[in-house]
Amino acid sequence: MSDLIKSENIISQIYYIRGVKVMLDFHLAALYDVETRVLKQQVKRNIDRFPEDFMFELTESEIENLVSQNVIPSKSKFGGAKPFAFTEQGVAMLSGVLRSEKAIKVNIAIMRAFVRMRELIGQNKELKKKLDKMENKYDQQFRVVFEAIRQLIEKKNEPRNPVGFKTGRK
Repeated sequence: MSDLIKSENIISQIYYIRGVKVMLDFHLAALYDVETRVLKQQVKRNIDRFPEDFMFELTESEIENLVSQNVIPSKSKFGGAKPFAFTEQGVAMLSGVLRSEKAIKVNIAIMRAFVRMRELIGQNKELKKKLDKMENKYDQQFRVVFEAIRQLIEKKNEPRNPVGFKTGRK
């Protein structure tokens, strides 16, 4: 398969919007090697297959946010149309709507990328748990260090014996 549909490339085009992982229509169109307007046209013709938990249109503020994050170079990229965001289920539905060999192969690659992303997130959760456990463990050890420092500070505030030679003068 071409570099375009490698798992790493696909994962880099998956974003969190409205609390779900999505891919944007123009990225999908590039992967499917069709124009964005053609992809959107096919979706609109089969809109019953795309409930809101499969696909949604981005709001102005979401578009602004993506522009500010350099996901989108500028709003003018869309020619006034708002992009669609497709969830994993929506992407799966696209292969039935686009009906081409390439669409099937790309969808398989995208599904594998979503699975890989879930695996990576799961690994990160395990790593976070381990780090939390270590942090708790070391907090206990550092508590002893902080207590020792406090004791040293308290001793410094006690009156000290004068240092040096005593002379007969006052």
